[in-house]
Amino acid sequence: MNIPLNRNHFILALLLISCSALLSLTGCSKKAQEAAAAQPPPPTVIVMSVDKKTVPIYAEFVGQTRADETVELRARVEGILQKVYFHEGNPVKKGQLLFTIDKRPFEAALQSAKAATSKAVADLAQAQQRADVIQAQAELADAQAVLTRANQDVSRLTPLAKEKAVTEQDLDAAIAAQKSAKATVDAKQANLTNLEAAVKYTIERAQAEVSAAKAKVTQAELDLSYCDIYSPLTGIIGFLQVDEGNLVGRGEATLLATVSASDPLLVDFNVSEIDFLKLTSREGAGQRASSFSFDLLLSDETKHPYSGTFKVLDRTVDPQTGTLKAEAVFPNPGSHLRPGQFARVRVAVAEQKDAILVPQRAVQELQGAKTVMVVDAQNKVQVRSVRLGDKSESSYIVLEGLNAGDRVIVEGMQKARPGSEVKPSNAAVASDNSAKKEGQ
Repeated sequence: MNIPLNRNHFILALLLISCSALLSLTGCSKKAQEAAAAQPPPPTVIVMSVDKKTVPIYAEFVGQTRADETVELRARVEGILQKVYFHEGNPVKKGQLLFTIDKRPFEAALQSAKAATSKAVADLAQAQQRADVIQAQAELADAQAVLTRANQDVSRLTPLAKEKAVTEQDLDAAIAAQKSAKATVDAKQANLTNLEAAVKYTIERAQAEVSAAKAKVTQAELDLSYCDIYSPLTGIIGFLQVDEGNLVGRGEATLLATVSASDPLLVDFNVSEIDFLKLTSREGAGQRASSFSFDLLLSDETKHPYSGTFKVLDRTVDPQTGTLKAEAVFPNPGSHLRPGQFARVRVAVAEQKDAILVPQRAVQELQGAKTVMVVDAQNKVQVRSVRLGDKSESSYIVLEGLNAGDRVIVEGMQKARPGSEVKPSNAAVASDNSAKKEGQ
């Protein structure tokens, strides 16, 4: 009876020991899980692979846009500004009517000038008739006929008087008549000469009066044409300087508005001596620059969609700044860009083959040293010092410190620590995910 009882007690003791062990193991696993749950996951960072490729080497210059043409619209005659036909800041076309000045005083002046011209023409026509000259010519002809007859009488009576066929008294009378006729001819000739000179002066004066009257008509027509002010070019018109109903043009040509043609758009910038040598050749000063294509980078870091070309390079270097003034021209459809904007002009002056490229935003600078954070194959962070060269678009050319294929952190650098583990995410994938979230 005692043996079975002891066996049961032994079995029960084993069961109790097993349960205790199982409970202790369960508690330990829970603690391990809780400890694992308490440890934070690696931070997520955005990485980009370092590329190796042939890239252009850019030169950048700070420039300012300028209109190709700018014209001030001014009142050229005095009068009341009657009508304005445009809206400020809007596009205008060449030949478009912009302003009208009261025309009535100028229309009256034109009519008066035309009337004066008609009178001058009539006076000229009357002077050109030369009635006094014609009468004097007739009288001279009569006197010359009388002289001819007197000469004939003297010629006929002289031989007869020698033969005593006529009396000396008859010859003397004929000679006297001859002298009288000659004096009459001389007088008539002098009178004709005086009349011709007087008539010539009268005709010339009348012609001058006609010319002056016609000039007044031309001036009156010109003044009348100035009452309508048209746009001299296609472009953008600025603010209105004078409101309707005001007197303009008194004593000076009143500024009414300004219009600018900014398609194409000019960009002025300064070029250093080194960049000048890169842009030009010895064979033809400034000619090589015309083959370059220029980019225009705007203040919001966007690029103008149209490439520009070189236009003008100044003749001399400024001794104070050591730079040359240059000018490029860019298409500007719709005058989207306006004169006076600041921008950067960029041009590729060379190419570098097999260049190691790192994004500019991946580079950190501390006390003059430039570093990047690299994620290795075990997703551990390393800090490397780099030596950088020229810029190429949004990247730097790395001379030392990186190899092609290295992964550099471009976002989340403040969460990464040297030697710590991170969760890398490619920049392209991250951009796609953010775009999807924005679309949702």
